[in-house]
Parts: sequence; C-alpha cells; structure tokens
Amino acid sequence: MNFSSKIYQAVSADDSLPPISRTNLFHLLKDLDFRYSKRSRNSAMTEKIEIVVWRRMYLDNIKKYREEGRHIFFLDETWVNASDCTSKTWVDGTIKSHRDAFLKGLSTAAVNPSGKGKRLIVLDIGSEDGFLPRGLLCFESKKNTRDYHDEMNGDTFREWMEGILPHLKPNSVIVMDNASYHSVKLDKAPTSNTKKADIIKWLEDKGEVVDRSMVIPQLLHIVKRLKPLHTKYVIDELVKANNHTVLRLPPYHCELNPIELAWSSVKNHVRMNNTTYKLPDVKNLLTEGINRVDAEMWKNFISHTKKEEDKFYEVDNIIDEVLSSEKTDLLMTITGNTSSSETDSDSD
Repeated sequence: MNFSSKIYQAVSADDSLPPISRTNLFHLLKDLDFRYSKRSRNSAMTEKIEIVVWRRMYLDNIKKYREEGRHIFFLDETWVNASDCTSKTWVDGTIKSHRDAFLKGLSTAAVNPSGKGKRLIVLDIGSEDGFLPRGLLCFESKKNTRDYHDEMNGDTFREWMEGILPHLKPNSVIVMDNASYHSVKLDKAPTSNTKKADIIKWLEDKGEVVDRSMVIPQLLHIVKRLKPLHTKYVIDELVKANNHTVLRLPPYHCELNPIELAWSSVKNHVRMNNTTYKLPDVKNLLTEGINRVDAEMWKNFISHTKKEEDKFYEVDNIIDEVLSSEKTDLLMTITGNTSSSETDSDSD
C-alpha cells in the first residue's frame, strides 16, 4: 500500500471525521500545501512552513491575550438556504398511500423541496458571554453562486464593523479569518501593471532613496522587500483606532474558531423546524437559533476549541521530535557513527 492510500485509510477509519472521497481528500491536502517527502527510511506529509509559523504565532498570541485577561470575540460568516431541512423524519408505517392518509384523516406531511431555493448570508460575532446583541447582519443573497463569500465585500464588512465596535468590551481581541473582504489593504503595493512613476513615488513615500535610472523589474524587487513592512489592512487600522486588536486565524483552521460550533447549532435548529421553506420564516428560525445559543453553550464551544489548540501544539512538537530524530539517524548513517559501528569498535 502506498503512502497516499495509508492516509486515506486512516482518515476513513476515524469516526470523528466526516466521510470524504479519496479524490477530495487529496485535493484538500494539495490546497493545504502539504507535501510528500522522503526522510531517512520513513515518508511524511509536511505542511508549508509559513502555515506552521502562522499557526504557532496564533496559538502563542491567543494564549497571551487570555493570560492578560482580555475579552476575546470570534466572528464569522455563514449561509442558510430556504430549503434547509432535516433529511430524515419519523414515518407512520401503517400509512400506505395519500388516499390511505386521507381516509384516516391524516396528512402525509410536506415534501422536501428539490432545489436549494433562496439563500440568506449571515454574519455575527460572539464570545464567552454569547452572541453580541445587535451583532447580527443578515441579508438575502442576490447571486446564484456556490460560494457565499461572493456576496460580501470590504465596504459591507467595514460598515458592519463600525456598528459593532462601540458595543465591545474595552481592549478586546477580535478573532477572524483571512477572507478577502476582511483583508482589504490600506495602501496597495505597486505591481508589474503599475506605472514606473507611481512605483518610484510609492518607494519614496516609504523613505527609500531611489536611483531613477533603475528599470521597473529592479524597482519591483525593492517593493517586494519593503511590502511586508508596510502592509496595513483597513479593518485592522479601524479596530486599532478603537483600542482593540485583530487576531487572524491561520489559513484552513476553522476548527480554531468556536463560532463554527455555534453555527452548527443554529443551522440544526433551522433544519429541524423548517416546514414552509419560505425565506422570511427561515430568517425567523435563524434568529431563534442564534438566541438559543446562550453563554453556557459558548463557554462549552470555547472550551472545545482550547482542546483543539492544545492538540495542534502537541502535534507540532511531536513532528519536530520525529523529524529531528530522523535527521539525526540519517546524519549518523552518513558519517558511519551508528550504535552498531560503535559496538564493533569497542569489541576490537
């Protein structure tokens, strides 16, 4: 059995993970920038270094903020379809047909809709105290796309953020992912499509002394060096101006955001109670579901997330030890400094 098949077998055997096809699993690993590598006598799937570093920085920062006693809010977007409903229901086995039900004065109940229907785009924010009052943003989708992120934009998100900032506790931390509308840059760096004069102006505005005889590729090389030092986001600066802090989740780590568990509870409430498949009724169910997720549930969600954080810490350290051990074994093999050779030397 090859290494990729072993990974699929292990994932399929884990009851805590949702079912996934072999093809989708490999596409996911590729999207996560995992790489197959050969180390000494063993094979390994290794993450992209930037993601590991980002995750460790996130874990260190959120731990520090908790120790400082700062209040931590978690935000996220999701969607609800008008047709969302439970796929299973209790059925009276004695009813054999619509006519049989009619004769007995019973109903065969509503038939599940065949399509997804209209959709609600939802944004909210919460903490250990529960969802933030007046924090809900909910509107009808206007686009027929598979990705609900297409419905959001930087202006809508900024306006929502401006509205909720006055209701946060002082010196709070806001955890969010890196969706494009969360990450609108305040000062976009020049690209290959930027006019030479504008590139020079951008560099000089950053205090760089520019030799105007340089060609555009040379100027962009300097831009690439300076860009990380001057990247600022509209939302981060807005939040900072209100004496709060943005903490960004590492990519592909939704399990570190407890609001995902809250959304699961809310959507389940909608599915279990949706009988009309009408958007206004679904919106009411959505609001009911959000109100049901109280502070006690949020505390449990956050507690679960902390366990996930601890797992990542432990796994990262284990991987470090394993890879370091294999490097040591490989080095000893190359140099001939193995335990067996030492034993042979001693016997001589």
